[in-house]
Amino acid sequence: MAEYQNIFTRVQVAGPAHMGVPLPERDSPRTGKKPWQIHLLGRLGMAQIGPIYLGPLGILSIVFGSLATMIIGFNMLASVGWNPIEFFRQFFWLALEPPSPQYGLKLPPLNDGGWWLMAGLFLTISILLWWVRMYTRARALGMGTHVAWAFAAAIWLYLVLGFIRPVLMGSWSEAVPFGIFPHLDWTAAFSLRYGNLFYNPFHALSIAFLYGATLLFAMHGATILAVSRFGGERELEQIADRGTASERAQLFWRWTMGFNATTESIHRWAWWFAVLCPLCGGIGILLSGTVVDNWYLWAVKHGVAPAYPAVFAPTIDPATLQGVK
Repeated sequence: MAEYQNIFTRVQVAGPAHMGVPLPERDSPRTGKKPWQIHLLGRLGMAQIGPIYLGPLGILSIVFGSLATMIIGFNMLASVGWNPIEFFRQFFWLALEPPSPQYGLKLPPLNDGGWWLMAGLFLTISILLWWVRMYTRARALGMGTHVAWAFAAAIWLYLVLGFIRPVLMGSWSEAVPFGIFPHLDWTAAFSLRYGNLFYNPFHALSIAFLYGATLLFAMHGATILAVSRFGGERELEQIADRGTASERAQLFWRWTMGFNATTESIHRWAWWFAVLCPLCGGIGILLSGTVVDNWYLWAVKHGVAPAYPAVFAPTIDPATLQGVK
């Protein structure tokens, strides 16, 4: 008989719906008094859908987010002549562009960037309201606020790209357009404009933390799956009655690496690596154009990158020659 290998979720335990801990008296009631049980979702996570706590902050966040989405969507639809077929065919290439450079930080006409400003305002309000909702829900449950601060790291990068850096540069045109491929095109053009972001040390740190976070997540996921035959995924039981799963996991890493994380430290490492990725990325973007105009020349100046070889003779400025007026 083949040994049990928990590569995919194969066993699904179904029980009565969990309605959650009691809410404080001042809080609104949860939405969804009869949660759904969906077997297919149980293969990926918990099979129970609901109840969800929206509250005033959640409702307002959804309202402002929906307004932003509709503004972006209808502008994209208008750009293809209100043709729904062309909208879906060209969706990945459609964009809502920021105002032209001529307007600076002024309010432009709606069809020349005004819609972009309005969508950005509503989307920012929606995101910030959702952050406050995450923070207050964590406090209401007696949790730490680690999730909210991790979300804040991503919000930092979003605000740098669409608000903080454009304000420092004095023009909304410096911001990122709304759209999938236009966003990628903006990133490529931004790198070329400032001398290749690969020489930006904060970009390098951001990528290092990105790859590090994926490595840590893969190592942690693989370790728990590897000891799931001993109940390693049942974290509450492992705390109360450790059995053999945690010991085997830690012994494996001591045997292979000479050192192992703990159940607590691996999550702390993963949290910091993931949070530092957008934090460093935002700093690198913020310094581009405001402090450093060309990252390659900056790297050459500081001995990070070699200068291009002198293939052609140096150009002489005619104004420096004697006898020339």
